[in-house]
Amino acid sequence: MDKKTKTSYKTVLVKIYRALFSHFGPQHWWPGDTPFEIAVGAILTQNTNWGNVEKAISNLKKSCSLDANVLHKLPHAKLASLIKPAGYFNIKAKRLKHFLAFLTDQYSGVIEYMKDEDLHLLRRQLLEVNGIGPETADSILLYALDKPTFVIDAYTKRVLIRHNIMPENATYHEMQELFHKNLPSDVPLYNEYHALLVMTGKHYCKPEPRCQGCPLEGKYLLQGKALPCPGR
Repeated sequence: MDKKTKTSYKTVLVKIYRALFSHFGPQHWWPGDTPFEIAVGAILTQNTNWGNVEKAISNLKKSCSLDANVLHKLPHAKLASLIKPAGYFNIKAKRLKHFLAFLTDQYSGVIEYMKDEDLHLLRRQLLEVNGIGPETADSILLYALDKPTFVIDAYTKRVLIRHNIMPENATYHEMQELFHKNLPSDVPLYNEYHALLVMTGKHYCKPEPRCQGCPLEGKYLLQGKALPCPGR
């Protein structure tokens, strides 16, 4: 990427952020009382909506099970029944068990110990845990561990692709590098920006786009041109 292109992308990303923040306001993400709860939520939210995850988290709290050591010792069947509202509960129970085994073996079951580790080492470790992919790993790193890594989810991909900022065949890494190379390495910024993109995807940039009223509608952002919108 040459200097001129890099400047253009930096400018467009800043303008998108400002437009979304002005429209939606601060999002105060990620919901969770502790880093461990946030990590559990990141695993449970795979292939479901947050409302279902909240029900599963509530079940864990009511049963006094939202603790790394307790969950690690909990029988698979019991854990699966508690997280049933999150869907795919047998698969997610296995994924949680894999994560809990990793957390117990490497960090004595204390997720806060992970905060002192290097970001890149932690990411490699998390990606080696069965059932944790890049999006889940980065969600845990950013929201539970306060590490500066940008989360790329379906909403983010949709906004970037539809506005011709990234090609449809761009990889997770390529999309993530767009933010890493053009924005400051800043946890609050990455946190807020990702949350704002999620809001855009939920309310406007849906599978069937609703462009009218979108904060990015008709904005002159990239190289002096309005972002194209598939809804037009």
